[in-house]
This record gives sequence, structure tokens and C-alpha cells, in this order.
Amino acid sequence: MKKITFVLAPVLVLLSFITYSSGTLSHLSYDPNDSTTLRPKPFYGDEAKLITQILDTYHYKKIRLNDSLSSVVLDDYIETLDNNHSYFLKSDIDSFEKYRNQLDDLTKAGDLSAAYEIYEVFKERFDNRMAFVSDHLLNYDYDYTKDEYYNTDRSKEGWANNTEELNDLWRKMVKSQTLSLKLTDKEPDEIKDVIKKRYDRFDKAIQQYKSEDVFELYMNTLAEAFDPHTNYFSPRTSDRFKQNMSLSLEGIGARLQTETDYTKVIQVIPGGPADKSNLVHENDRIIGVGQGEDGEIVDVVGWRIDDVVELIKGPKGTTVKLEILPAETGVNGPSKEITLVREKIKLEDMKAKAKVVPFNKDGKEYNIGVITLPSFYMDFDAYQKGDPDYTSTTRDVKKLVKELEGKGIDGLMMDLRNNGGGSLAEAIDLTGLFIKDGPVVQVRSSANKIEVGEDEDPDIIYDGPMAVMINRFSASASEIFAAAIQDYHRGVVVGEQTFGKGTVQSMIDLARYMNVPEGEKVGQLKLTLQKFYRVTGSSTQHMGVSPDVNLPSAFDAKEFGESANKSALPWDQISSAKFNMTDKVSTQMVSKLNNDYNKRMKTDVDLKELVEDTRELKENLERTRISLNEEKRKQEMEEAENRKASRVSINGAKIDKEANKTPEDEIELDDQYLKEGVIILTDLISDIG
Repeated sequence: MKKITFVLAPVLVLLSFITYSSGTLSHLSYDPNDSTTLRPKPFYGDEAKLITQILDTYHYKKIRLNDSLSSVVLDDYIETLDNNHSYFLKSDIDSFEKYRNQLDDLTKAGDLSAAYEIYEVFKERFDNRMAFVSDHLLNYDYDYTKDEYYNTDRSKEGWANNTEELNDLWRKMVKSQTLSLKLTDKEPDEIKDVIKKRYDRFDKAIQQYKSEDVFELYMNTLAEAFDPHTNYFSPRTSDRFKQNMSLSLEGIGARLQTETDYTKVIQVIPGGPADKSNLVHENDRIIGVGQGEDGEIVDVVGWRIDDVVELIKGPKGTTVKLEILPAETGVNGPSKEITLVREKIKLEDMKAKAKVVPFNKDGKEYNIGVITLPSFYMDFDAYQKGDPDYTSTTRDVKKLVKELEGKGIDGLMMDLRNNGGGSLAEAIDLTGLFIKDGPVVQVRSSANKIEVGEDEDPDIIYDGPMAVMINRFSASASEIFAAAIQDYHRGVVVGEQTFGKGTVQSMIDLARYMNVPEGEKVGQLKLTLQKFYRVTGSSTQHMGVSPDVNLPSAFDAKEFGESANKSALPWDQISSAKFNMTDKVSTQMVSKLNNDYNKRMKTDVDLKELVEDTRELKENLERTRISLNEEKRKQEMEEAENRKASRVSINGAKIDKEANKTPEDEIELDDQYLKEGVIILTDLISDIG
């Protein structure tokens, strides 16, 4: 194959930003001479000028930091500081308008005073809010019979007009938190202690912010205005990023991010304790962490993400307890405690795995080979040193396919769900195992130069019926592989629309271009330089890969995926590469598969339940309005728990009623999506004859 050796960065990168919720006061002034005021270090101006020059000159988007982008930066910076609209007043927002068309000129000139002034207003509002909680809300006599509500996500709501409105908002917010603790049978003094400690930690975290943190917040906001994968890393965050790349697979095996006051699970790493336990899932919210079997659960609502991560991480073999709000029951449901044993995820756990799934269709027995691929991995160091036994996705899959064929499989399923990407070279090589030869992906640079990644090996290791399973969290290299299999008509693609990340980034060490004062450090810039295109010429950016057969999805592209980012690069198209489609899958076959699937939607009990479960999960993810009435909240929690229990009992009945079990019930009863994929693949095999 024609080697393209850069690596597709994982879609979800853990950054440490302020995403705390809540604010008050009216007009404040920024005094750069005040010893209590955070001020930019002298060389930050030069660093800011360098960053803007690089962005203007080299970013793929070919746009410049101008008045239009200045307006975007202002709005996004305000949202970064107060994304839940609960600190700033409307009068503050109005006072920032003078900077709407000035941030571009100021930043290019190395003047960061506006960024620090806006932060200082936020800091004043924050201090005021903490005082209000301490002085008025800790001992407030809440009326839990009153019929009122609190919205946990205020990001789309307006700013408070005055202090009175903000006070009432905070009363409801703390009342909601207090009620949640009350419903876990905590005593009043215990509840007060938890709330006090929670806001003491809020306060401590912000009081510890330094000039470097404000500079990073602002410069990262500016970078992300170009596109969401262009980021500025301060020296400290840069060091942490490098550590995460090697240590992210230690602990419980989950990637986290902050969403309003909660720490949310955004990815469960295959092979880790969270994955193996099946107790932690994407979109679960972590609200408490405890150490050891008997350790006290520490409330982590409102904590900074890196502080939560530090609490969860620990030595291999030690125990951590988590209190979570499961995604399936949402913010209205009850919390649950789980216990996990920390461990370091071995490379073997991240490797491709294979199994044979039997299936009976119309009296005929099928054996389906399923290869689960968590990522596109490759040992670059060993490869560059010329080690003939270097670890490789393609090598592992090639070996697994031969083993499966030795067991007499009738079809092959490549399961790429939750595969966030990895080595582009491996995506190309892996595709080459299933096609004769030809282009797999096109890469366009910011200079409009197009490079084609090709499979030049005519050998095919598997020529039989195949399918690729994808979901919303399949991204980058996963999308390239799935798209190529689909474009070559080599197999059918089943599942959900993918993430839609079709861009490539490179890290730039800013220290190489600056004279940094002795004892000081500058950060790094992660810059988008290239874009991916399918062999048909269609970009994978934004649109991702649409499956041939769509399974029900709880994750809307506007909330989960590249389309959720307003600064994401657009979808576009270039000329098609020259390639020869196979005759393995025809348009007529895909149409028949969809017709068969739609017919089963009306009669298949399991499929109906999958659709219903997906609908309920989608509703729970969207539900942010919770009652502050104790009886209603109890009822909401019971209803959520009953819905969950009902689904469990239904699934349990399938397992217990041996006499009524059908062959279909043998397939991965706990993985309905895989079951549907296997059924669709057997339909394809039947159609092929």
C-alpha cells in the first residue's frame, strides 16, 4: 500500500476547562495594577501574536482572525466561563459588547487585557455566588411540597436580568441538590455538610486559578473558533496531554468530561475494568467517588474534571467505588453505587478479538465470524526500527480471519462500534485484506494538494459475505474503513451514522519559534492541516458514514458527533478517485435487506424492544427538567427504576424460559445491536444464495 503514516488522533480528547454552573453584581472595573487581579505574563502577548499568525497562515480553513471571528470568540469565551448561564448578569454581557469586533485586533497586537477583564468579572460573580450559598442557602428552610422545577441545562436559556433572578435560580439549584441527598436518606446535618464541602471545593478550585489558566482558556477559545480540533495547550496541560496518551488506559478504563455540574462518561475503553464489569456506560454521570471497599463516597458534583480523574485513578489492584446516575434512567432516576478494581489495560485487551456466533434461519444453521476491533493500533517504534514482528491491527485481523475460516464461517462481521480511530496506515492496510487493490482514502492539504492512500497488494484474505457494524462513536480511521467497504460494494454497513471527524491535526511546539524568558515555558498548538475524503470524493467530515441499514439510535448528530460543534469544518466533495467496485453487494440487495428489516420491525418482539429502549434512552438524555417537589421527584425516580426493571425482567424471561427459547435468543442476549447485525448479515448470505 501507499503509506500515509500520520496517526488519526482519537476523537475525544480530555481537556481541563471551566464548565461550572452559576453568578451576580453589576458593573466592575478591571484594574491591571491591583495585586489581587490576575494579569498576563509579559511574554503572553508575543505568544498570542505567534498563535494568531500560525492560525491565519496555516490552518486548513483558510480564514483569518477578523471582526467576524472576533464576535465568535467573544461569545464562546463567555460560554467557556459560564456555560450554564448562572454567574453573569445580562448587564455584564451587554458591557462586553464593546469587545465584539475588537478581540481580533487586540490579540494580534498582543493585548490580552479584554480576556483578563472578562475573567475578572466572572471571578467577582463567582465570589458573590459562593458568599450567597454560604450566607443564605446552607441553612435555608426549603419547602419540598411546592410545585416548582429546576433545569439542569441552562446553556440555551437567557441571562438573569438582576441579582434577585440569580438568587432564585441558585435557590432552586441548591434545593435540587439538597433534595437529591434527602432522597438518599441522609440526615439534615449530613446534607448541609455535603453541600458546604461541595461549594468549598468550587471556591478553592477557582481561587487557585493562575494567569496561565486564564491565558489557556482564552487562547483555546480562540483556536477552537477555527475548528473544534484546533486547540491551545498550556505547558501544564501539554504535559498532562502527553501523560494521558500513555496513562489513559490505567485506572477504570473510561474517558470523562464535564457537562454542567456533572462528570460524564464519554467513552468506555474496551478491555478495561469499566468495560468488563458492564456497570459503566457512555453518558452515565459520576456524582461520587470512594476509595476501597469501605471508603466514604466523596461527593464530586461540580468538581473540575482533572480533580475527579485524580480521585478515580489509583494503583493497579486497588478498589474504587463510584456513585453514578445511569444514562438509562437519567437525571430523574436514582443513583447507584458500583465497585471496580483498578488495573492497567493490557495491549492484549485492546487488540482485535474474534468469535463464532451460531444462528438458525429458516431451519438452516449459519456460523457468523465476528471480529471486534476497539481501535486501529500499530507499534510505530517497532515498525520504524525494522522489527519484523511489530504489532499491527492488520496482522492480527489477518490471523483471526484465517482462524475463523478454519471453523467454517458463512459470513464475517467487523464490529467497529466505539472505535475512535488510530493509525490511518492500518485502516488502509485492513481494507486491503478485503479488496483486490485500489485507492482507500484521499487526503487534501490546506494547499489543496491531494494525496491518495492506496492498497497496492492484490491479495485478498477473505472473499465471502461481510458486514461492518458502526455507531455514533465510530470515528476517523473507522469511518475510512467502513466508507471504503461501502464504496467498493464489498460488504453492507449496519448501525448508526458515525461521528463525522474527517480532519487531521499536528502538534506545534511554540517554543521553537519564540525566545522564552529563562524559567518560563510556552505551550503547544494542535492545528488542523488536512481533511479526509472517500474514494467517491465525498468528505467524511460532518456527514460521517451513513449505514446501508439503519438501526435505532438514541444519539442525535446535533448533540453527539462532529455536527454538535458549530465551528466544525463543513462537508464538501472533491473528484472521485478511480476504483473498481466489486459485485458483492448491489443496490437491489441493500433495498431487500431494508425491506426485510422493516418487516421484522412489525413482528420481532426483540427488535420492538430495542426500538423502545432506544427511544427511552434518547428521552432520558434530553430530559434536564427535574421536579423540586419531594413526592413528584420520588415518583420520577420510581418510574425510571420501574422502566429499567421491566426491561431487565423481560430480557431475563428470555433466558429463563428454556422451553420457549428460539435460536435467535442464543445470540448475544445482552447485545441486541450485534444480534440485529448478525440477522442482517444472514439475510445477505441468503440473498447471495
